[in-house]
Order: sequence, then C-alpha cells, then structure tokens
Amino acid sequence: MQTKFPSFVAMLLLAAACTAPQTVIPLSDGERVWGCRIKDGSAMPFPDGFSADGADNAENQVNPLLLTSEGRYVWSETPFRFRIDGRRIVIDGTAVVTEKPASDLAGAFRAASERFFPADGTLPPAEFYRMPQYNTWIELMYDQNQEGVLQYARGILDHGLPPGILMIDDTWQADYGRWEFEPGRFPDPKAMVDALHGMGFKVMLWVCPFVSMDQYLVCRDIMSFKGFLLSGAPTWAEASDPYPVRWWNGTSAVLDFSNAESVAWFDRQLQRLMDDYGIDGFKFDAADFGFYPSDALACGGDVPGYEQCSRFVELARKYPYNELRAGWRHAGEAVVQRLHDKEHSWADLGKLIPEMLAEGLMGYAFSCPDMVGGGSFQTFLDGETDPDLVVRSAQVHALMPMMQFSLAPWRVLDAAHYQAVLKAVSVRESLMDVIEALYLHAAETGDPVVRPLEYVFPHQGFATVTDQFMLGDSILVAPMLTPGTTRTVLLPEGTWCSDDGVIYEGGSHDITVPLDRLPYFKKQ
Repeated sequence: MQTKFPSFVAMLLLAAACTAPQTVIPLSDGERVWGCRIKDGSAMPFPDGFSADGADNAENQVNPLLLTSEGRYVWSETPFRFRIDGRRIVIDGTAVVTEKPASDLAGAFRAASERFFPADGTLPPAEFYRMPQYNTWIELMYDQNQEGVLQYARGILDHGLPPGILMIDDTWQADYGRWEFEPGRFPDPKAMVDALHGMGFKVMLWVCPFVSMDQYLVCRDIMSFKGFLLSGAPTWAEASDPYPVRWWNGTSAVLDFSNAESVAWFDRQLQRLMDDYGIDGFKFDAADFGFYPSDALACGGDVPGYEQCSRFVELARKYPYNELRAGWRHAGEAVVQRLHDKEHSWADLGKLIPEMLAEGLMGYAFSCPDMVGGGSFQTFLDGETDPDLVVRSAQVHALMPMMQFSLAPWRVLDAAHYQAVLKAVSVRESLMDVIEALYLHAAETGDPVVRPLEYVFPHQGFATVTDQFMLGDSILVAPMLTPGTTRTVLLPEGTWCSDDGVIYEGGSHDITVPLDRLPYFKKQ
C-alpha cells in the first residue's frame, strides 16, 4: 500500500544529497565566470543556472579551471561538476583550489597558468599557422582515395591557395587497427606522398585508438599483452575478452593507454607509416572520456576516461605534426587542438568565436576553429551550400590562431565569392608578423593568441561580447556572423583605425561589411 510519507531509503538519499561535500564560492555583484569545457564556450560567461560536469568532455577539450572577471580562479586535479547559483559558484566536492590573486580576468588566467600549467616554451611547426591547413574530409568523406587526394591538392594550387599541411582523413586505412593504406583505393601511397611533398605539402593521416574486433590477427597480437580495455571477469588479471565500445563508426575494441605495451604498439604503427611512406604526422581523433567505460578493466587498475584521454594526448605530443579534438589538461603545451565538428549553419558559425576564446582562456593557445564552412559532413548531404556562409566562415578563420579548409571553396563558389575567400587568406598573410609574434609570446607566457575583450579591457562592460575578439592586445576583429552586410561594432575607449582606413573613437558603431570585407581595427 502506498504511503504519503517518504520511505526510509528515500529519506537517507535526501539526507545524503543535502550533506554532500560542496565548495561554495561567493561572487560579487556583476562578477562573471568562464571555463572548464571548451564545448560550453558559447555559454561563457555563464548565466545564472548554468551547470556542467567536467567528467564529460563533450567532444572537446577540458581543463579543470574556472576564471572570473574579478581575478578569481578555481582549480582541481580531477574533473568537477559545478553550477552558477545566483551570486555564487557551487562545486560538488571539496578537492579544489580557489584563489583571488588578481583583480581581473587576465590576472586570474596568468596566475593559474603559472601555477598549474606553465607554458613550456615550445611551438607547433610553423606550417600550422603560417599558411592554411587542408583536410580531405568534406570532399571525400568515407571514400578517401589516392586520386581524390591528389586532385584535391592540385585544386588547392590551381586555384591560388598556398600549399600547407594536408590531412588525409578516415578510411584511408585498411581497417581500424590495420594502419595500412587500403590498396584498392591507394595503389601507390608512397608515390602519392612523394607527389604531395613535391607540391609543397606536409602530409598527416587520421588515426584513432579503436581496433575492429573482426581483425583477428591484429587483435590476437594486441591481446598477447592484453592491450585493450577488457571485460568478462572480476579482475583484469583474469579477463581475456576485449570490452566492446560503441563509437560513431560502430563497435570496436579500444586500446588501453594505461598499458605501456599498448602505447608502444600504437607508436610502432605510426613510426612505420612515417618510415615507409614519409608521413609527417597524425590527426589523433576520439579518445573521448566516455569511450573508456567505468566498468571496463584496465591494466593500470581504476583508470578513469579522462586519464586515458590524457595519455593519448601524451602519445600525440611525441609527434610535432599532431592535431587533437579531445583533451584533458595539457594546457600550455605545443599540442594542436581543434574545435569539435561544426555544422554548415549560421548558428554554428556564431559558436566559433566564443569557443575559440574558451580555448585560449583554458590554456590551449594553439587551436583551430574546425573547418571553413563546417566540418560536419551530414549537413552538406542534407542541404545546399550557402556561399555567403562559406565566405564569412573563412573570414572568421583568417585571424584565428589557425585556418583550415576542407570543403573545396573553388568547387562550390562563384568567382565573386571565391575571390572573397582568397582575400580573407591574404588578410591573414598581411598580419602574419603579428600572429607569429603572438605564437612566440604564447609559447613563453601561455597568454592566448586570441582574447576576449574583457581580457584586454577589463571592467569596461565587454564581458558578454562574444561576436568580436582581440588578436593580441591591439587588433580588434569583428567578422560578420549573420546574413547581410551590416553589423554593430563595440570599440573600447581610444582611437582605432579600421581595415579600410577609417578612424573611429571608442563606442558603438554601425559599419558596412560587403562580402569581401573582414573588419578589424588597430588601436592607435
């Protein structure tokens, strides 16, 4: 029979919830908060009621750090769950460090960076930022093939773009775990790589930590040292079956990076590709926290998904030409990060600036805003390509730390739109001295390359501005993020000279932005 009184068990659960350890950090009136998961960048600074759990990387990087506009930071050695509750931050658990070492956002970042993730003085290879990158994903999708790759590379050069890093994406390989070029689609991969090098490209290959479970010989080799996450027994020592992990391309075994022999096995596959074919580096995909289930058995014992991810990043960092999408910690290092796949939509275009600002604030200075026009291939299958959107996306990329093409703009754009894309690339080239100097500064200090206005001009009302960004401390960039040719720009106090030579004083200004214009303003 039901009763209107709660059961004894329910009362115990309620009591436990009420007494669970928490860290409560009061916020002053108007104090704003950034941090933790890059995927939440579009919500930063966080509104009242926002909550997130750093134990879920949400397809991108995580640094266990919160920063406030009043110079406060929160740090934890492990992921934490938090929420904004009125004028306070509420964090589940107590294993956090909270300090107020400064009076503004930049001061909080610099203090936390110096203490917990100091810049290590190293840079990614210059090709990552001196010229655009190119990825074959959107053009070839799940049909990567030798002739298609070469045709894409020739198209880049034939249409006036410079060579750079070229990434060959998923399905170049015989199977997941069989890191050999699929011979039916790549009859002579060494000749292909030599040809790409001859055109001036560096060549990277897509890889992931999954192994197809029907690849018997590969799996037998790896299981000789129990190199997968395991299941089917009470302990790792007793287990003899790979744990089947569901991911976006099916169900596979996953390498256990707490097992040193697994790391060595994967490393051997990558080294062989470099030795045999002249590959320059790798796009390291996956390793998301959730692909390492808590009930799986690991060689290292209780190894959470975020730690597995971190060890994947450590392997990737061994290769100077690297790119990662998932990450835990490793801020302040020469690791190339990118945003998660963006749709071909104006809504996702609007996420690029705030999420890239989050990358910088979390210590990932050397990051890429996914791909020009979007990297989510399904959105190109489901609808028409919007030429204005491709141009505006290229303009957002142009003054970011990195710029990456995948969709071939010459294939989908008319002459006017394509010339606008080339002009965006030329704007980047014209400011390369500035970008390179900011890279060098980031390697020494950890300071972001691109920064929120609040970072450079604190306490002046710019905390919630997420459609503009600062390239360093003296160039304000205000791309078009919506259809049309007009927008409002907010300029801090002082005198500013725009890209078209017009002088402005600080304040709000409505400007005209024709298709081929990327508005930026230099502080005088």
